[in-house]
This record gives sequence, structure tokens and C-alpha cells, in this order.
Amino acid sequence: MRFNGTITSAHNQLFAISLCAIIFANAIPLHGEDAWTDQIRPFLHKHCTDCHGGDGPEAELDLAVYGKKNPFPASRETWVSVLKMLQRGHMPPEEASQPSADERQAVTKTLSDALLSLDGIRYQDPGHVTLRRLNRTEYQNVIVDLFGFDINPTQDFPADDTGYGFDNIGDVLSLSPVLFEKYLAAAEKIADKVIADTEDDPKKTGNLLVCTPGAGDDWKLCARRILEPIAQRAFRRPVRDDELNRLSEFVVRAQSEGESFERGIQIAIQAILISPNFLFHVVQDPPTENADAIVPLSNFELASRLSFFLWSRGPDDELFDLAEQGKLHDENILAEQVRRMLAHDHASSLAKNFASQWLQLARLDTIAPDPDLYPDFDEELRHASREETEQFFTSVLREDRSLLTLLDADFSFLNERLARHYGITGVSGSKFRRVRFENGRRGGLVGQASILAITSNPTRTSPVKRGKWILEEILGTPPLPPPPDVEDLSENAEEVASASLRVRLEKHRSQELCASCHRNMDPLGFALENYNAIGAWREQDGKFPINAAGTLPDGTFFDGPVGLKAALLERKRDFVQCLAEKMLTYALGRGVEYYDRSALEGIVAAIEEDDYRMSRLVLEIIRSVPFQMKRQQQRSS
Repeated sequence: MRFNGTITSAHNQLFAISLCAIIFANAIPLHGEDAWTDQIRPFLHKHCTDCHGGDGPEAELDLAVYGKKNPFPASRETWVSVLKMLQRGHMPPEEASQPSADERQAVTKTLSDALLSLDGIRYQDPGHVTLRRLNRTEYQNVIVDLFGFDINPTQDFPADDTGYGFDNIGDVLSLSPVLFEKYLAAAEKIADKVIADTEDDPKKTGNLLVCTPGAGDDWKLCARRILEPIAQRAFRRPVRDDELNRLSEFVVRAQSEGESFERGIQIAIQAILISPNFLFHVVQDPPTENADAIVPLSNFELASRLSFFLWSRGPDDELFDLAEQGKLHDENILAEQVRRMLAHDHASSLAKNFASQWLQLARLDTIAPDPDLYPDFDEELRHASREETEQFFTSVLREDRSLLTLLDADFSFLNERLARHYGITGVSGSKFRRVRFENGRRGGLVGQASILAITSNPTRTSPVKRGKWILEEILGTPPLPPPPDVEDLSENAEEVASASLRVRLEKHRSQELCASCHRNMDPLGFALENYNAIGAWREQDGKFPINAAGTLPDGTFFDGPVGLKAALLERKRDFVQCLAEKMLTYALGRGVEYYDRSALEGIVAAIEEDDYRMSRLVLEIIRSVPFQMKRQQQRSS
């Protein structure tokens, strides 16, 4: 539940349950029935029912009515929310008695283990696969792979909507009439170019016209030979005979109307390119007696899911051949393919499509730092900032480094323009190269100009935005939305000149309505105040010296970016879980649901056991139940 300014009954229930559950002493974590009867219920009756019982219970929650029955199965999603609130430190509230770190860890483990036990019994569920269309990037890549030329038919397409931070989420990738018209126009343009190039220079398209019928020849047979490999690659699976017959009928009809053979092929290619089998990620549900049966994806479905995840494009010949042989579900072969695909140039798509969206780098395209205050910011710096982050992520992926390198590293990739911005000498030219840092000012995502610029205001830094970004994208603990009618920090010139930004923010957040969230966000942002609004290092905020020290509500103290990175590394499990959840979302094309929790915990545990290697994250996602399995939706008639 999220606080939206009005304290809802559901939110109060979470509040009350969290407050009562959090303060368990160092008991041994138990599962299910034992966790409830031996720990949670007795504690609720001992500490909570005075307020949450009897007539008119606080927050309309009567805890005295709970009996001996384990409540987890009936209200599982509520308890998942409770667990998140406990893990994120949102409960108990600041004015209440706070548990020690050991107490908090003990109770969250108890609740987590209880829910995982429930997952194992009832929630090994991959969910229904959402039908989703190709996004613009996927469409463009598939066209290039199909026909071997670089044409950009998507430039006139409307922008893809995003969900959960990504543009490949099935629930938001609708097909509007306007977009379908764009698909029709693109199909015609592409088919025209295919035929023109084939007639002009067959090498451009791999000589798609493998045959040309002469007088008296059967056009349909020749058409099938030409269209079958095109449709197979377009549909990402073998083409059924009835589908091939329908496509070749376009050529037969062209013949009957006095059109050329090439014109018939052109029309058939257009039909392929507007087919749902091409435009959508299709996962079929063969008839079954059990509509909720959980079965593996077919080999071709797995090949497509794998290639679009890692490459943002359809399967290549090697993947397709393995799928045709029925070998992709073999764990050793699958792992070998993952290693091969991560080493391929196409794997840069994970940086350009997954990482850039996870890190919100698209904001770089729209930020507009005040040119009077930041005259050094230009288009070259805008481009270089994004390139650094993408190359840095790609290097962690290609070199199979620890995921923790993303938090703290002694290197990055710079060209002369960006090195000059960072105050680093010895780098010349426009080409990016690996640069090793001599101090902790740079290194890791939070010290990169891209991140620092997108989390700033046009006229100044924003510790609040920077802290919020860290909570959301690094720790997976997003703050609650601000309540309505909260006044923005005054930008009055007289007030700006009177004190540093930090002092003014601390005064602003002294309001009780703001303090509960800002106490988690602001210290993280203050640690980055030595970077100005475009990511250059500074020692002063105007005429005021920078104070980059901060203390979190749990007592964690740090000073500056070096201390902040050390504090983030102390919470490496939160980071790994956050990153795993975001990558799983991207891989599945849907949000992570409560029934994915068991799989997610398994992914994180495997990463921890393998020194946090990037390849382990990718491989465990691909091995997981939600990635490889599906729940049937169709009954046999």
C-alpha cells in the first residue's frame, strides 16, 4: 500500500500489523503455523490489543479477534507488503520505539521464511504469459535480421508506453488503430525495398528469390520455396502448411490478375509483416483438460524469450536449430548458449535497452541545465555521459565481473570531453577508453555524470532526487509518494543567498509531514553534494562549504561519495535483490508478482553463492520457473 495523503484503512492495517510484528526478540525463525502461533499471535495479544481491540479499535483493526489459525494463506499479499515495509525500515514509525538491527533482521527472516514456505506449497506458479507486441527496438532489429539491410521504418511510429520502468511490458504495449496504420505503411515500404534490392543486387538481401517460375511453371510451388524461410524467421518458429498455403495464394492471385511474380511475393511479404505471429510475442496454449496446467514453454518459445531478453531480437540460426532439435531445455546446452550470447556483440542490447531504462538514462535527452549557471554543458557532454554508463555496464557484463562493481569500481570509460569534465588529464580524442581512477571520487554508478545530471534540477543539485533515485533503483526501497499540498523548497534569491542548500533543505524537512520520508532520502543525496548539477566536482555550494556527511535512521553514518558507496555495499543484498527483480521484469515483459517471490529468492541466493557474478544473475533468471514455464489458459472443447 502506498500513502497518498489519505490514511486508508488498508494502510492502517499494514501500519498496525507492522508495528506489532517488528519488535520480536531474537527468536529462532519459524515457518507457517509455528511462526504464527508461537511468535506472532502471542506478541500481538501482549503488545497490540490494548489499542487494536475491543470497541472502536485503532485504525479500525481489531487484532483481538485473531484466532489460532495461520492467517498467511488467506491474506498473503498483505503479509508481503508488511514484510517489505519492515525490510525498508518504514515501520515502526519514527516516534515509536525502534527495534535493534538484530531484532529487525530476526523478524523479517521469520516472516520471509514463513512466506517462502507458503510459496513452496501453493505458489510455484509462472503466471499466464501476457501477449505483447514487439516494441520499436525489437521490430527494427528483426527487420534488419530478416532482410539484411538497415532501414528504419519505426521513426514514424508513436513512442512505446512503459510499465514498471520498461518499454517491453505486455500490459502497456497495445496496438492502436494509428499504430496499425503505421505497420501497414512500414510493411509496404519494406516489401518494396526487398523486391527492388533483390532485382538490383541479390547480395543485398541474400538472394531471397531463390527461384523464378518460367512459362508454364507452377507459381505456387516456387512461392512456397521463397516464402517459407522468410515466414519461419519472422514467426520465430516452423511455418505450418496451412499458413504457407495462405501466403502463397497471394502470389497465385497476383498471377490471375495479370501481375508479375515479384509483385505477388511483395504482397505476401507485406502479409507476413502485419501478421500477429510477427508483430507479437506469441506463446501458444495447446488444448488441455486442465486450464491451469503448468507446462514448459516450447523450445521455439524459449528460444525467442531468450533472444529477445539478451539481444532484443529474434533467435539466430544456432538457437533456431537447437530449438528444432528439442535441445534448449537441456540445462547444459542452455547454459552454453547463454555464455555464447553474452559474448556476442548483440549483448550490448542489455546495456542500451535494459540498463539504460533501469537507470532512467532517457532523462538525459530532455534535461536542460541553466546555460548561465552551467555553460560547460553541451550536446557532446550529454552524449558522452550516456556512453560512459552504457560502456561501463557492458564491461561488467562482458568481463563477468561482480555485480557489486556497479556500486564501486576503480575504473570507467571516458573520452577527452568527459575526462576534462571530471578533471582527469591524459585522455585525448573522441574515442572512449578504459580509465583507472586514483581516488574514490569516481567509479560506480553514483559517481557518473549521467546519473548526477538526471537527478538534478536545471539550476541546482537535488539531494532529494538523488536520494530517491538511490532508494528506487539501487536499494529497491522506493519512498512513499509525497502528500498533497506540500510546498516546494523556496528558490527566492534572498533565501538562496542566506544559507547552503543543505541547511535550507533541513529546515524545509523539519515539518512532520515531510520528515518521515526525507530522513531516508536526504542523507543519501547529501553524500553526493560534492558533485554539481551536471556531475562536476566542487568543494563549495556557492559561498558555502559542502557538508557531505549523513546518517540514516538505523544509525549508519557516511561522509561523501566514498562513504556512501561503502554504506551501499553493506546493503549488497538489497541491491542484488533490486537488480534481480528489475532484470526479471525486463526478461518476462511483465511485472514481478507475489507468486514470483520464491523464484526471486532462489535467484538472489544463487548469485550470493557465486561471488555476485553478472553471468549468474542472467543464467538464474533464464533457469527460473517464470522464465521457462507457462500456465495454460485454454480448455479443450
